[in-house]
Formats: sequence, C-alpha cells, structure tokens
Amino acid sequence: MGRERDVAPVPKQAPQQQVAQMVEQLLAVNPYNPEILSELENYVNEQVSSQTYSLDANLCLLRLYQFEPERMSSQIVARILVKALMAMPAPDFGLCLFLIPERVQMEEQFKTLIVLSHYLETGRFRQFWDEAAKSRHIVEVVPGFEQAIQDYAIHVLSLTYQKVPRSVLAEALNIEGLSLDKFLEQHVANNGWILEKGHAKGQLIVLPRNEFNHPELKKNSADAIPLDHVTRILPILG
Repeated sequence: MGRERDVAPVPKQAPQQQVAQMVEQLLAVNPYNPEILSELENYVNEQVSSQTYSLDANLCLLRLYQFEPERMSSQIVARILVKALMAMPAPDFGLCLFLIPERVQMEEQFKTLIVLSHYLETGRFRQFWDEAAKSRHIVEVVPGFEQAIQDYAIHVLSLTYQKVPRSVLAEALNIEGLSLDKFLEQHVANNGWILEKGHAKGQLIVLPRNEFNHPELKKNSADAIPLDHVTRILPILG
C-alpha cells in the first residue's frame, strides 16, 4: 500500500463571509433579478447581527423594491437607513434615501431617521442624542449604533478643534462622569489624546494634529478630502 498523502484541511469560512460571498455572486450575475430580493433582505439582517455593512447590496435591494413595491419591508428599509447613518461621514444615507419613495419617507420612523441625519450633518449632537433617546425602538435594534455615532462625532470635532473642552466632548458623545473618564483614558492611551487643565478648572482635551485643525499641515495631495465634504459637516460647533 502506498503511503497516504497528508492533505491540509481547507479553512472554514465564518458564516457571514459565506453569506457575503453568496450575495456578491448574486449581484454580479443579475442585480435586477427580483428573485434575489429575499436573499438581500436576509443579508440586511445578517449585516445587523454580524455588525458588517454592504452599501452596494443595500442599494440593490432598495432598487428592487422600486420594481416590486408591494414586497417592500419597512423594517428592512429602516435597518438599511440606520446602517447608513452609522457610516457617516460617507454620504450613504442620502444615496439610500434617494431610492425610497416619498410616500414611504412620510412614515413616522423614516421621518425620525431623516431628522437624525440632519442633526448629524449639521453637528447638532445634543439634539441628535435627545431625538435618538425617544426613538430607541428604531436605532437600538442595530448593534453598534451608539459607538458608530460617537466615532463620527470625534471625527467632526477633530476637524474643528485643536483643544476641545470636556463639556463639548461630553455633549457630542452623550457620555459624562466616570464613563467619560474611562473613555478619555482609553483615547489617551491608544489615540494620542492629551489632557490638560483649562481656564476656570475646565478640562481641555488636546486632539491629534491634522491638516484641518492645523491648516499649516495641509498637503497638496491627490487624496485630500474635498473642501465641500468638510464644509458640509462643520457648521455649528462652537
């Protein structure tokens, strides 16, 4: 008998990777086939549970809903929009909203999400968190929502401030007290933040330097963020 050859085991893919690959294949073959609608709906739920995201798949589903309006699921559309909010500052929310009929947008949950989007785009974080607190049944079904918005708030603050007062940071992140202390400790240790005392014993957080909060660092590079992207999200912090 010949010696058996050792065969390396084929690595198993995580279920979400398998689902993502299947959806990519469906989109590549025929993205306008209504027969894939249920698979795309299931993929939205998979994105929610696995905290992953596919704008292309979600846009494809919204386009299919335009051709099959009687099959539209308001729950699925709401989840798509919440995931799009979590992707800010990318313009995903507007791209998705463009594919949703106006009559659907008038439903209460979608009007709420549009208001939340407006607050984020204009940097009105206190109003955003107040409104989100009244709409927990919409946003909290998507894990990671709060952290994603906090990341976006930090992004906006880093474009605006060299040193941000603790009170401004607390309002933007919707955390305070010991929770904020722990948050600051983590960012000091991992992201280069520096804590210093300000006037009237107010704490200031020194944010990492970038070409927006330190214009002298600006480079003439092809990968610079377009000015209109910056001005759109900078209005009212001050």
